[in-house]
Amino acid sequence: MKRLLPLTLLLLAACGTPQEQCIARNTRDLRTVDRLIAEADGNLKRGYALEKRTERYRTFEPCLLPSPPDANGNPQPPHRGMCPDTEERTYTVPKSIDLDLEARKLAQLQDKRRQLLRAAEPVIAQCKAQYPE
Repeated sequence: MKRLLPLTLLLLAACGTPQEQCIARNTRDLRTVDRLIAEADGNLKRGYALEKRTERYRTFEPCLLPSPPDANGNPQPPHRGMCPDTEERTYTVPKSIDLDLEARKLAQLQDKRRQLLRAAEPVIAQCKAQYPE
């Protein structure tokens, strides 16, 4: 079973052929659980979680602004000015966690992963039979 996982992940990495697309489509939950396991394991090893935060802030960018018409009402070419803009910055901050709860969550995710892997084996075999390479 452990030998099947690297093969499965290798097949998922290059999502080009119909077989790979079939496998990827039918093992989406397994990949999600793998990502959550890696996150919970990292949290336990560090002793805290990492939380992403996004901060929006105002900036000013050079731009062309419309000019008022001249005294005769003729349009004037635009002039250079500064226009407001909004940018985002994403950063990571440490977040305290309940380590016992995180350990229980990790154990539950690992159990769920075993179940999903067992359920995925026949589906992977079916995809390989349906789309031989």
